[in-house]
Amino acid sequence: MPQRTPNPGDLESIELASKDELQALQLQRMKWSLKHAYNNVPHYRASFDAAGVHPDDLKTLADLAKFPFTGKKALRDNYPFGMFAVPREQVVRIHASSGTTGKPTVVGYTKNDIDTWATVVARSIRAAGGRAGDMVHIAYGYGLFTGGLGAHYGAEKLGCTVIPMSGGQTEKQVQLIQDFKPSIIMVTPSYMLNIIEEFTRQGFDPADSSLQVGIFGAEPWTDAMRAEIEARAGIDAVDIYGLSEVMGPGVASECIESKDGPVIWEDHFYPEIIDPDTGEVLPDGEEGELVFTSLSKEALPIIRYRTRDLTRLLPPTSRSMRRIGKITGRSDDMLIIRGVNVFPTQIEEIILKLPQLAPHYQLVISRDGHLDVMEVIAELRHDLPHPLSDADLTALNNALQHHIKTYVGVTTKVSILASGCIERTAVGKAKHVIDLRSKINPL
Repeated sequence: MPQRTPNPGDLESIELASKDELQALQLQRMKWSLKHAYNNVPHYRASFDAAGVHPDDLKTLADLAKFPFTGKKALRDNYPFGMFAVPREQVVRIHASSGTTGKPTVVGYTKNDIDTWATVVARSIRAAGGRAGDMVHIAYGYGLFTGGLGAHYGAEKLGCTVIPMSGGQTEKQVQLIQDFKPSIIMVTPSYMLNIIEEFTRQGFDPADSSLQVGIFGAEPWTDAMRAEIEARAGIDAVDIYGLSEVMGPGVASECIESKDGPVIWEDHFYPEIIDPDTGEVLPDGEEGELVFTSLSKEALPIIRYRTRDLTRLLPPTSRSMRRIGKITGRSDDMLIIRGVNVFPTQIEEIILKLPQLAPHYQLVISRDGHLDVMEVIAELRHDLPHPLSDADLTALNNALQHHIKTYVGVTTKVSILASGCIERTAVGKAKHVIDLRSKINPL
């Protein structure tokens, strides 16, 4: 495999800056971001005022702890565009992640935001060993999901040749890799394993393909999965991290020369680790909930956004900025199914809109090969005026499956049982999530 470790001359100066230089830039940008949010977003003005703080109170980076947190609820309560800090006409792109029924979490970008996003993704691809002229096969989904277009614009920014394949059509994925001979693939790690198996099914050795680097994200993955992918495909597997509310992919990314955790691009995204129960800021190295403040976003400034991801901040190694450790869990009940964020309450809301169904359900999460599978088990109401026919049950099953796909974005198996069939605990509550997958192991 060709050596892809970057030369220092290939890097931006900020990637090699001193701690003092980086923190001076962060403070300057943080002051701007707080004022921009306070002056242009009613939610931030109200929340800052309620907490008794003003952007002028920020004198040092540590003063950020005085400001209130932001969560998904704020974005949903201000759906669709209430969190935008610029006139809607200045927003050139809108993305959205699945939210409560009919109410996704909406994010917007100005032209400058798109350029910033492309810059940090280009930086991420370069950190993974990518160079101008490389051919990049993108198998992340395109559309409202930020993965495909985020990767696409970053690869083009770096000067790469992009194959915008998107997800699915695994046989065609292999065909195009064989015919076009890309050196880099960007995809979820679980789907990469499917691609590897399709190579084998077609009689090819995946390690003999043109691929040299895989940039994997959008779902948690273990070092064991990294080792398996690298051994079977003969590539370097590198971790990229992001979330739509903060920007999308490219908030942080691993460096190919160290592979020791994604480097946070701290000139644009300021990280904190907090105690998820008390909100207290924890020192670097301690595990807690990851929080981000955007330093340069125009359309959707995000102040102390609680990601719910549990991890820790690690000292710089290959770059001048801190890293994040493996995500060891979440401080809420969110599931990640094939790269899609799924909350049990989303399924509950959909179920409650169907009058034939009781408010009891279970989500059974399992694996089909390397891909996550979710089955939704619902229950008929006990007080239906008359029994449902087989045709009625089939129609109800199809309706529930359709609504989940439409509003949450995942395809599920659905089973509808008779009243009382879902097991309750001693206090009468059902266990909503049954996760049959192997647990993710931390580093």
